[in-house]
Amino acid sequence: MKNILMIATGGTIASAEEGNGLAPALTGEQLAGYVPEIAKVCNLDIIQLMNIDSTNMRPRDWLRMAACVEEHYDAYDGFVILHGTDTMAYTAAALSYLVQDSPKPIVLTGSQRPMANPFTDAKLNLFQSVLYAASDTAHDVAVVFGGEVIAGTRARKQRTMSANAFISVNFPTLAMVRGERIVRAGTAPAAPAGPVFYHALNERVIVLKLTPEMHPSIFELLARDYDAVILETFGIGGIPEYEDASYERAIFDWVDSGRTVVLTTQVPEEGLDLGVYEVGRAYADHPGILKGDDMTTEALVAKTMWALGQTRDASELRELFYRPINHDRLPM
Repeated sequence: MKNILMIATGGTIASAEEGNGLAPALTGEQLAGYVPEIAKVCNLDIIQLMNIDSTNMRPRDWLRMAACVEEHYDAYDGFVILHGTDTMAYTAAALSYLVQDSPKPIVLTGSQRPMANPFTDAKLNLFQSVLYAASDTAHDVAVVFGGEVIAGTRARKQRTMSANAFISVNFPTLAMVRGERIVRAGTAPAAPAGPVFYHALNERVIVLKLTPEMHPSIFELLARDYDAVILETFGIGGIPEYEDASYERAIFDWVDSGRTVVLTTQVPEEGLDLGVYEVGRAYADHPGILKGDDMTTEALVAKTMWALGQTRDASELRELFYRPINHDRLPM
């Protein structure tokens, strides 16, 4: 049997009602006790790293999770991280950059209902996550939820209540879990030769969603606290082109001051292409402007934090940002 380490961090799966709404209360040991079938799949050890609502999850907590995996990496065949669903996509993306090319699986899961709820999805998600983590063909960071295996950089929470909460954005699911079998559409890719661990993030990254008549002076207000803005444009890459060129001036001033702009789209599927319309083409090749292509906003936040945590040199930053990692973007 394989040895799997479960890292509990809280979330709905561990929550109970204590008078003021659901809050994390159960330990990882208690959660595993609800799913005795795990003993038939692997030898399971448990670490209670934290016990928080994932709304309160921060980049410093991503670093703690990555450090926990690194500390125990040689002793285990795979890892399962129990996590709240609301920010799971951000954490899965962040771990994809902090622990790269892992030949061992690092699986995130949680639930839409607490483990003790009579109609919970927690038991099946936990069992299927352990099953996937113990499989011979699993590697890298993935989300296992609702019977689907999603690359850590492609997951997004799409539904607030349903058991099939997560979707894979602009990329096929890696596998499905059916009963006690892992079902892949094709041959599993070879395991990577890593792992490579990273230990730094730059938290000074913000997402800004364009809305009609939003004033470009917002960039001046953000300059004190942020080094990078991820700008969710209209459509396939539209940015307002007013008579006074105020948006162009604000964005160019931002990047010319040594800060970073990442352009993406607020449309969920199919991605960005600045070359299609005149209202986007001016930004296509300006130094310091990076293009998110069809990456998720969650992955863009994590990747920008990771890349800026390694370097502030513009050319090095560009190379890191455009490097395909755990299926986050298609190779050029």
